[in-house]
Amino acid sequence: MGNREDLLAGARRCLEEKGWARTSVRDISAAAGGVSMAAIGYHFGSREALLTAALIEAIDDWATRLGRALSSFGEPGGTPGERYEAMWAAIIESFETDRTLWAASVEALVQAEHSQDLRHYLAGGQAQGRRGLAAVMCGRSEEEVDDVTVRTLGATQMALFTGVMTQWLTDPGSAPTASEIVSGVRALAGTVGPGAGEQSVAGD
Repeated sequence: MGNREDLLAGARRCLEEKGWARTSVRDISAAAGGVSMAAIGYHFGSREALLTAALIEAIDDWATRLGRALSSFGEPGGTPGERYEAMWAAIIESFETDRTLWAASVEALVQAEHSQDLRHYLAGGQAQGRRGLAAVMCGRSEEEVDDVTVRTLGATQMALFTGVMTQWLTDPGSAPTASEIVSGVRALAGTVGPGAGEQSVAGD
């Protein structure tokens, strides 16, 4: 790899081990195999720009892993409720095995207040996430999902996803299990009640 790639790899390693705030230019240089600290300015302009690029790369990898977890909802066999629970079980497993990437995504939200590029990237990622989640839940391609479904079902599933993720990062010992999440969703549905013309996506 060249210096630029070495710096990206080093910055990503620092993000996963130290987090954004505690990573220094010297840390990145060391993690990159001794690449000159001056090379950071040459290739990226600043420490912040390099960390942003590394974080975006890490989130892209995280999104790929997430896609594999979500695909379990589309697997044949079982009731919709059982498949929804299996999907959550796969997601929770990712919270545990890929904890550093999930933590980096949370830190990205804080850092986005200071980086317009990162904020735009995250906003685009959220838009794609809402549509992708809506498509998974409906069993359709993303092109077939209408905007209303994206802004209702997709956005709500993303809210559940984000909320459960922060609970697992903060206190995994008391965070909800997959079966508890399914029970909670059913309880919420019962509290709100069906609207005119609405049907359960899960089918039960």
